Amino acid sequence: MDGLMMNIPLTTNSILEYGNRVFPYKKIITKNPDGSMHEYTYHDMYNRTLKLANALVNKLKIKPGDRVATFAWNNYQHLELYYGIPAMGGVCHPLNLRLSVDQITFIVNHAEDRVVFVDATLLPLFEKVAHNAKNVEQYVLLNAPRDVKTTLENYIFYEDLIADEKTSFTYPETDENSAMGLCYTSGTTGDPKGALYSHRSTYLHAQAINSPNALCTSSNDTLLLIVPQFHVMAWGAPFSGMLAGANMVLPGPHLNPKALVELLENTGVTIANGVPTIWMGVYDELKNNPRELPAFKKLAVGGAAMPKSLIIAYMKELGIEVLHAWGMTETSPLGTASRLQVHHFNLPVEEQYEIIARQGVEIAGIEIRITQEDGAIAPRDGKTVGEIEVRGNWVIKEYYKIKSDNFTKDGWFKTGDVGHINEEGYMTITDRSKDLIKSGGEWISSLEIENAIMAHPLVKEAAVIAIPDKKWSERPLAAIVTRGDKKPDIEELKEAMRYAFAKYQIPDVFVFIDEVPKTSVGKFDKKQLRKMYADGKLI
Repeated sequence: MDGLMMNIPLTTNSILEYGNRVFPYKKIITKNPDGSMHEYTYHDMYNRTLKLANALVNKLKIKPGDRVATFAWNNYQHLELYYGIPAMGGVCHPLNLRLSVDQITFIVNHAEDRVVFVDATLLPLFEKVAHNAKNVEQYVLLNAPRDVKTTLENYIFYEDLIADEKTSFTYPETDENSAMGLCYTSGTTGDPKGALYSHRSTYLHAQAINSPNALCTSSNDTLLLIVPQFHVMAWGAPFSGMLAGANMVLPGPHLNPKALVELLENTGVTIANGVPTIWMGVYDELKNNPRELPAFKKLAVGGAAMPKSLIIAYMKELGIEVLHAWGMTETSPLGTASRLQVHHFNLPVEEQYEIIARQGVEIAGIEIRITQEDGAIAPRDGKTVGEIEVRGNWVIKEYYKIKSDNFTKDGWFKTGDVGHINEEGYMTITDRSKDLIKSGGEWISSLEIENAIMAHPLVKEAAVIAIPDKKWSERPLAAIVTRGDKKPDIEELKEAMRYAFAKYQIPDVFVFIDEVPKTSVGKFDKKQLRKMYADGKLI
């Protein structure tokens, strides 16, 4: 048939080539483990990445489809690995360094990683894994001194690995549907599960991130990648950043609020991504030590719902736009984003904040539906609640080497999140299915209660869990972390909540704790909180 289009494979190799061809002068800035700064261009990164691809083939004997793991912070070498491993047909497998030793060991063995690239600062942790890593043949050390002390056997230094390789590379013929990346879930409800990403899905996901209804990144931006590269591939930012031609800033291991604010201040960052707990810390740092951040215009937040009070604080007090997004490992992760539309600008400002605090509308390429307990599809009425199911161009269709009942017969992924969608298509998550509280036959959203409590100026964090109750089966307990020594009056807090919540929804028990336990990706670890209660530590 005449008139059909060219069919050019959508691969990460094409992103790398595009970045070098169109934006060779753009900068990649890394804060090294010792605090010094490393800066080079896209073109420099391109040359080193091709040298890496050659070394993977020539020295490490990696074959197409082999898994090559990384155990590292966000830095320029890790960025080279993101592109160099898929360039020669391998699968880049970032390991989550915040998981337990047993979980990391399980993941390395389950993925059958042949080579692991390890940052020298993380050697003490990975050495605990290595003796049970069954398939690993070679370790490559990043940022390691020549006199490094390690129990790892058969290791080589990264710079030695690539030193004498050519800066030209002939890409193998790559099917866009072949695997390029592998990420595992954090395993909060069992063993971690692997999500295998294709070249095509990664390319389309990067384009979606840069679209106007999402982050809208361009060549005028400088992007700070706070989200770790070991967490859903830094939310795809290493690929979307290069596709946009943005300068990229990589913080290395320096993720404390003071260090992040210094990077925002000194490198001209316009956009940054991070989970709510990161943005809580950055906000406190900016309030305690005010400074001007004229370039910083927008933050992207996901991984968990950002409290509306914190959204308001950033936008109203600091003049920084908040892009509230939702996704998960299985969705690469971007699923939705919440931006105001033109007709919203006429609404009272409080209603505008309410819209921004939602998880938002589907990004083009993603479809979402709400399924009720009886299997019926919920109407988009803003009130009918059910489990969120999703399908799309960058959503996995199965887990890697693991059977799961998370996939429906008609091809949707069951997320485990609970929520509703309104008439305008804005999704609101009310809870995780496992965190809902059923009291006297009525469902209570722990997330909505947490947001209400965190609106109090004396409250820094609040996490709500279900505790057993003889009469009502379950009742909510609120664990609170204060901003200082002064505690909010509980009766006043309850009274304030009565305007928005029925009496049965308000927690009976409020406890004050030093810190809410977090998961490996910064979410509130309610499983650990429930254990603390069972052990008598929440009183």
